[in-house]
Amino acid sequence: MWLLDKFLKKVIREGQLVVTDHDGKVYEFGAPSPEQVQPLKIKLTHPKAANHIARYPQLGAGEAFMWEWLVIEEPHDVRDLILFVTMNTKRIGDSAIQSQGKLGKLAQKAIAKLDGINLRSSARKNAEFTYNLTRELYERFLDEDRQYTMAYYRGDPETTSLEQAQMDKKAHIAAKLYMQPGQCEGMRVLDIGCGWGGFAMYLHEMYGVEVLGVALAPDQIKFCQERAEAAGVADKVKFELMDYRDVQGTFDRISSVGVLEHVGTIHYPQFFEHTNRLLTDQGVMVSHCCGRTGPPGFTDAWTRKYIFPGGYIPALSELVTESEKNGWQVMDVEAMRFHYSHTLEEWYNRTVMHREEITEMYDDTFYRMWLFYLAGAEQSFRHGTMVNWQIQYVKDRAAIPMTREYLELEEARLRSVGKVPSWRFDPALKEAAE
Repeated sequence: MWLLDKFLKKVIREGQLVVTDHDGKVYEFGAPSPEQVQPLKIKLTHPKAANHIARYPQLGAGEAFMWEWLVIEEPHDVRDLILFVTMNTKRIGDSAIQSQGKLGKLAQKAIAKLDGINLRSSARKNAEFTYNLTRELYERFLDEDRQYTMAYYRGDPETTSLEQAQMDKKAHIAAKLYMQPGQCEGMRVLDIGCGWGGFAMYLHEMYGVEVLGVALAPDQIKFCQERAEAAGVADKVKFELMDYRDVQGTFDRISSVGVLEHVGTIHYPQFFEHTNRLLTDQGVMVSHCCGRTGPPGFTDAWTRKYIFPGGYIPALSELVTESEKNGWQVMDVEAMRFHYSHTLEEWYNRTVMHREEITEMYDDTFYRMWLFYLAGAEQSFRHGTMVNWQIQYVKDRAAIPMTREYLELEEARLRSVGKVPSWRFDPALKEAAE
């Protein structure tokens, strides 16, 4: 316990944490604060728990919680614990919760670099690991359109529904694609990493464009195809189980939402070269991805092992440098701050709401793993250095207007007409498709 004791004495400054070790000995860290109604109390139930957490704070804490080596006393839960600890570590940086020791950090970086090599076979395997979980899991915690990326909170997150924020996110991205109503006949759009199909369907609904959505998780693509068939637009909105590197032809617009996190830095040149080849000369590409506000880094061991194998959240410098080398001109960059923390908080609450159903699908260990993932991701966007990057790319800077007013005007128009899309997912549509 001495190593964990040393770590927590260094970290905890605001509020109080009480730890009961497996042998019953009680340790107190910090002091009560006006904001904290009562101390946060945890129990370590295994002799190896304290050392496992202290040596590998992110991986160790996650595994200890999954394995019930770490138990949080009511009324608090794992989200309270993670946000409490990271609020305290914020003053000394993310390194406080990473593997301790120089050798451990060097090894983590090396392993993370190797893990980021996503050849076609490993890219599909990684996508299936992450996104091919049962569709019933995702419908328990996502919005009705199953948007598995950041929602956009234009108003107060306390009074804005997740559904509304996700609709506003789609309008925000669509406006940046610069598709003028009534002038989109014959236009083709490529949606890389189409997820559950919502954005592709949205673009067709709003502009009448033809869309090809590609992704690597079989059940996602099957679900997308069911949606398109049920909505009667399968001839205009097509979904293929395909690696973006295998897409051929030309497109007037390209959207990439939540994709670059899975590409791997070693493959950025290939991504930007291939997408540049696919886009017409007057086309526009918009990328939306998680990002880090500091310099390049590496993915922590827990996330690589349990949630996003092969995943990496890029720094802006990495995206801009590689895109410039492959013929792209960056026209617009937006750092979306804190939106994802509110999104993840809602996902966490909806997961807790459906605990019984999720444990029946999987088991208690999976449920605890999912809670730790959502709460850990939330802290990265709330107390850490994570944001979402939205970057607009062109091949010819004359492809878009000279000022940004068109973005605000089109986004407002889309919000006014996109309250309740006719294609939204409904159980009746699923039954009709089946």
